Amino acid sequence: MLAASTETMKKILILTASFGDGHNAAARNLRDGIELITDDAKVEVLDLFESTYGTLNTLLKQTYQGLVRYAPTVWAGVFSVLDNLGLFRRQIDTMGKLREALAAVLHDTEPDVVVSCYPVYAHIIQDIFRDHAERPFRFITVVTDSISVCSAWYRAPSDLFVVANEPTADVLAEAGIPKHRLKALGFPVSPVFAQERPTPLAAPRHGDRRKVLYVINTGKAKTGKSLERLLKVPDVDLTITVGRDASLKAKLSERLREHGSRVHVYGWTNQMPRLLMSHHLVIAKAGGAMVQEAIAARCPMIINQVIPGQEEGNARLIEKLGAGAVAEGSREVRDLVEEAFAHKSRQWQEWSDNLAKISRPDAAVRIAELILEEAGHATGWPAPLKLFERDSDRSPPNCPYRSSTSRVQLCDFHIHTNYSDGRLTLPEVIDFYGGRGFDCICITDHVTDPCRLIGKFSELLNFTIAGDQLDEYFDVLERERRRAWRKYDMLVMAGLVFNKEGFTKKTSGHLLGLDLKAPIAPSLSFVEIIAQIHSQAGLAVAAHPHVMKSEWGKNTLFLWENQEVFAPIIDAWEIANRNNIFTPIGLKRFAFLANSDFHKPKNIYSWKTLLHCDKDPEAIKNCIRRNKHVSLTLYRDGMSGEALRAEPRLAGPLAPEGLPLKLALPGAQA
Repeated sequence: MLAASTETMKKILILTASFGDGHNAAARNLRDGIELITDDAKVEVLDLFESTYGTLNTLLKQTYQGLVRYAPTVWAGVFSVLDNLGLFRRQIDTMGKLREALAAVLHDTEPDVVVSCYPVYAHIIQDIFRDHAERPFRFITVVTDSISVCSAWYRAPSDLFVVANEPTADVLAEAGIPKHRLKALGFPVSPVFAQERPTPLAAPRHGDRRKVLYVINTGKAKTGKSLERLLKVPDVDLTITVGRDASLKAKLSERLREHGSRVHVYGWTNQMPRLLMSHHLVIAKAGGAMVQEAIAARCPMIINQVIPGQEEGNARLIEKLGAGAVAEGSREVRDLVEEAFAHKSRQWQEWSDNLAKISRPDAAVRIAELILEEAGHATGWPAPLKLFERDSDRSPPNCPYRSSTSRVQLCDFHIHTNYSDGRLTLPEVIDFYGGRGFDCICITDHVTDPCRLIGKFSELLNFTIAGDQLDEYFDVLERERRRAWRKYDMLVMAGLVFNKEGFTKKTSGHLLGLDLKAPIAPSLSFVEIIAQIHSQAGLAVAAHPHVMKSEWGKNTLFLWENQEVFAPIIDAWEIANRNNIFTPIGLKRFAFLANSDFHKPKNIYSWKTLLHCDKDPEAIKNCIRRNKHVSLTLYRDGMSGEALRAEPRLAGPLAPEGLPLKLALPGAQA
């Protein structure tokens, strides 16, 4: 499919907030659904609470999470306040800063459609356009609650209200929303549910294994006893997810060790769709996203905890649809599991049949189609409409680079996500770099040598990718690689950082493997790992190989101290890492790279690599190996690959002295 020009491309703005998992999940999945079916739309997902209120927003999120976990009755009172229109409006009136931020975004982006996945935005938009005859865009509210819907969702006008199911549509209709504005299209779960739907599981019979997924969010103190009770049910195998609680993962692994292969304990995982689709039952709290994902996966659900408020509706939905059961207490969970599989799994089969009738795994795509259809009905932004004047209105026109020959590529080859010790998820990293106009990046999360004590400790604390997550890591990277190219014209390579941690700086080393096609065992020696990297046509790069002075961190000098072994087989050495410059690398005339060692957003302001070559993985790797037409630059806002290519002095072959914020190095060849 050919992409449309920026003049005709539809602009979609999706608004969300981080108070609960459902809002962000819906927003991200809608974006993925739109990008899956068209290249003719520019989609932006924004959490304006986070960007506007910063630290205060973080504090509010932590307060919310604390209330729903440890003081649910208090949260029930807060929910009732939100459900009171008068009290809710008073809260809206205090959000002047958010109103200004949203007005600015709408003015700057001029969207064709605005989609709200959080109820506050509809009220803010109503205030912004109170004095205008009509909004210059279509507005769609995607309600993430089921049945017990907070009235804030529908007390402000919207062109359409998208709800997850007919019972919720009935609730809004009874509240006065016209039926022609209601669309019961399902909850926008990940498109992965529709793309990778396997053959539905058959009802387990006598002697078959019953695969049960147990998702731990809260109530961790009694979890061990609950799991042990479940394992007394014959033929039950348990898969347990504990999120990022490394201590709990270690305790449960040790406590349940005697059950052997019947138990698998996972930390944080990006593969919940596949886990749900491959298990007979899921046991979890009645969170909005979890309930809707279970329905999409056609996986019957036993709810073991309900937070007062919106989760009460989720629990009622499971019971109303006949898709599972709600346990009165932790002890009842085992009884419900036994009943589900009793009498030739009769109860389980009934739940499964009901789910087959209501499951909508392609809801994100169906809603995406609706959004794009509404974009065609947008009234358009009239020229006289100005919410206010901004300096950005006078910004110079874009001047694209038009050469079809090799050109400057802005690159970063050392980036961490929350698969190891990074702060952002993999999709968030892709959007972070893609939105800044990078041409090529490599995701390089840590793996450690499990034979070393420090390596075991690092995996326990989730500082590195767990061994049982490596296949998942490469699968998700492949999916994000395709999305990055489609959306941003950005190359994404799969990589790893191989950590060999010793007790001294001279016995510790980190090695980057770039453009890997498959996992490599971190227990191999560095020489063996490098051979494996080269067998995959990848690059072996020494990470921060010299003494770091500008950043706190453990020095890793093993590769540098053993140059006689590694210099002939390493493809490049980091001459700059974050804000460190390693002059001895240049003095040795080693092939070099400069990287962020990115862990969190502020790390972007650091040294980067500029390559003059085609935007092609093989061309980029050959440029690094030859180390010709390679230079460094300090990244600053606005320094996209496109902006660099627009510089007349960069139109020809790259020369170190021609670069902004350049660093000329001994032995660098132009």
